[in-house]
Amino acid sequence: MSFLTRIAPALLAATFLASPVLADDQHFPLQSYRVGPYAAGGTGFFGGFIDYMTLINTRDGGVNGVKLTWSEGETEYEVEKGVEVYQRLKSNPGIAAWNPLSVGIAYAMIDGVTADKTPLITINHGRTDTTDGRVFPYVFPLLLNPYSETSGIVNYIASKEGGPEALKGKKIAVLYHGSPYGKETIPIYELLAQKYGFDLVQIEVPHPGNEQGAQWLQIRREKPDYVVLRGWGVMNPVALTTAQRNGFPVDRIIGNVWSNSEEDVRPAGDAAIGYTAITTQASGNQYPVLQEIIKTVYDAGKGNLSDPARIGSVYHNLGIVNGILNVEAVRIAQARFGNRTLTGDEVRWGFEHLQLSPERVKELGAENLFRSINVTYDNHEGEGYVTFQQWDGQKWNVVSDWIAPDWALLRPIIEKSSEAYAKEKGLPIRSAADADAAVSN
Repeated sequence: MSFLTRIAPALLAATFLASPVLADDQHFPLQSYRVGPYAAGGTGFFGGFIDYMTLINTRDGGVNGVKLTWSEGETEYEVEKGVEVYQRLKSNPGIAAWNPLSVGIAYAMIDGVTADKTPLITINHGRTDTTDGRVFPYVFPLLLNPYSETSGIVNYIASKEGGPEALKGKKIAVLYHGSPYGKETIPIYELLAQKYGFDLVQIEVPHPGNEQGAQWLQIRREKPDYVVLRGWGVMNPVALTTAQRNGFPVDRIIGNVWSNSEEDVRPAGDAAIGYTAITTQASGNQYPVLQEIIKTVYDAGKGNLSDPARIGSVYHNLGIVNGILNVEAVRIAQARFGNRTLTGDEVRWGFEHLQLSPERVKELGAENLFRSINVTYDNHEGEGYVTFQQWDGQKWNVVSDWIAPDWALLRPIIEKSSEAYAKEKGLPIRSAADADAAVSN
């Protein structure tokens, strides 16, 4: 991470020079973070996103002739800086969507993007009730929202114990990052504990998470059967090494979707071997789209990662998947509105029709990299399926089938929250006809 921190300013400068913003291009303003305690996630994710856009420009000449451009502003994962970057970059022409990869920044942008009529993509994170597109037309927690992630984790633990009924009397501790992101799932864990009868302890780790001695002493006293690690950045390897010092078995620690990368486990060394985490996309560079990026982008000296060894890593692959979803939303919208630079509202329509079948995923070179997705006007997540991977000291290995969340339990909670938000803000609740009506220009 220290090396990436040193070269980050040069990468930023190169990105600005490589992507002039033109009125006839489709633009992606990036609130990235390449320095600070979360640089590993930021460099991997935004690097993968840029690599995929570079592939589309280089190989295809853009999306149906429309070039993709991007500009970056450094946020260091701080809300105030993220909002400043949003205000500074929002005047660029042809903006397709925002992708801040930060819960706090995303929360702060919801009113703004709604007024601007520009999509806000919060892949694998964000405010859970924005899943309800009836109320939040411009916010898309693609692939996985925090509540379905939580349900998936509990369902996985249940499968290890022999079924949901076996959770009764068990104890689960949740070690969460002290931020809006970390606190998002507090009520849903409480609800699932009531439903399944397991004891629950939720313990906060203050940002950034370099010191966790007191928290793991509490875990040692509580003696939980499982610890769910809802971490981010440096918090994760510190948690694994501190768990080892306190004698807690690593195979009883289940990481969430932001605690599942190589950068989370490698610094922890042997303490991470046997650690399991949830994921929405596979790691590895054997997939055709990754091989094409290596050939067309990196072999031509156009890659965004400073270390090519990170190609195919968890964060890099998530960035590539995010790029696929953004580009396909543009392509779908073009099929309706024309092969030209689209407005944000037109791209919103594309995201609301982002239905990628397994066949289409295979055509994109991403078969087995991620599962198909089916976004609709009222479901801005997709289906919320997850799988689990275990670290063997060198690589991640998938150890479960695709697991679905408990939608029968979650959807009423999501709708109750979104409808309360709509009432508070005086917002309409859209119908399918509303969503498919003529899009503003």
